[in-house]
Amino acid sequence: MAGRYATALFELALEQNALDAVTADLDRFEALIAANPDLLRLIRSPVFSAEEQVRALRAVLDLAGLQGLSAQFLLTVAGNRRLFAVRDMIKAYRQLVARHRGEVSAEVRLAQQPSERHLTAIREALHAVTGKQVQVVVKVEPSLLGGLIVKLGSRMVDSSLRTKLNLIRHAMKEVS
Repeated sequence: MAGRYATALFELALEQNALDAVTADLDRFEALIAANPDLLRLIRSPVFSAEEQVRALRAVLDLAGLQGLSAQFLLTVAGNRRLFAVRDMIKAYRQLVARHRGEVSAEVRLAQQPSERHLTAIREALHAVTGKQVQVVVKVEPSLLGGLIVKLGSRMVDSSLRTKLNLIRHAMKEVS
């Protein structure tokens, strides 16, 4: 279902030459969801009717300054009682845009927020491996302790300190 909605939005955005604008709006909306537990509850909860979700969402979009195609899309999703899947729709839309641009997406998990210089080095290393522009999605996980985990398509490289310590712990258990 998320793929169908994302494809419809992608085709409309492509037709209206608004891929960048819609992507920016969806990024802003997802940041709002991440920053506001009440908005997340509105999106996830089946308790709210479609009318309540549309009304609340319209107010949020107005306050955030989101309008145009992306706002209409989000309101349509809410009106169709599919708001619970909006994050999957946004993810699928990003994948369609990246494929259209010849980009690949990589998820990089680190123990702390990387500096811009570090992030540039990661992008360059991934570009050297893939030969394509790489869109890096950074996720901060303090439990990693150090190092990083990179997921690029179906490949994953785990060089986190947490994993290395777990391997040492496991090896020590086998020895004793």
